Amino acid sequence: MIELSLAAASAAFLLVVLAEMGDKTQFVAMAFAAKYNPYKVLFAIFLGTVANFAIVIVIGQLLTEVVPIDAISLAASVSFIGFGLWTLRNEKAGDENTKISRFGVVATVALAFFIAEFGDKTQLATLSLAVQYQNSVSVLIGATLAMLVADGIGIIIGVVLCRRIPQHIFKWISAVIFVVFGLVGLYEVLSVKIGLGYTALVLAVLAAFSVSAIYVLHKRQKPIEDPKICKTNK
Repeated sequence: MIELSLAAASAAFLLVVLAEMGDKTQFVAMAFAAKYNPYKVLFAIFLGTVANFAIVIVIGQLLTEVVPIDAISLAASVSFIGFGLWTLRNEKAGDENTKISRFGVVATVALAFFIAEFGDKTQLATLSLAVQYQNSVSVLIGATLAMLVADGIGIIIGVVLCRRIPQHIFKWISAVIFVVFGLVGLYEVLSVKIGLGYTALVLAVLAAFSVSAIYVLHKRQKPIEDPKICKTNK
């Protein structure tokens, strides 16, 4: 029988909530909530978080031995840049529902959060607490609830801003958030591995690529029929 520990759950909840305030995933939640149904975003965050933390708690040490944590962090950072550019894609009214049904809003957002948490401080804190308290289930419950609370705040902010800021402007803000966090993540890993000089060169190339891609996407943007309404009803 699984025994729950209030102390372990409380410690995980408090630590993760504090760590998530102002963290990248909170901003990502805000960006997704401005584009998709906030309830679907929150559910997706729940799925992505549970899957990530469960893997870390159960086979965290084994995973880092097979796949270096730096490699996972690099992949997560690159994916953030990709999500930023993806945010700016020009959706056509005719095929928008097809894209959503094909890939799924919940699956897309859950995957983003699943990847984003690898190598993050909240993931490492969760693993440490699981080892400390020897109660994985309690730590998982506390950490997951903390993520829902912290990112729920981001979702509320995203919905409120979406009602006050024109849709096309918020798309650019969201894209910048993704790209910036992606570049910061790359800097944190590469600066240690290859030095500041080569890191600056890599970041400069990626930044130039991102700016060029954003420029191309901007040129392809079509006029928005109602720029003051964000599409959060999907």
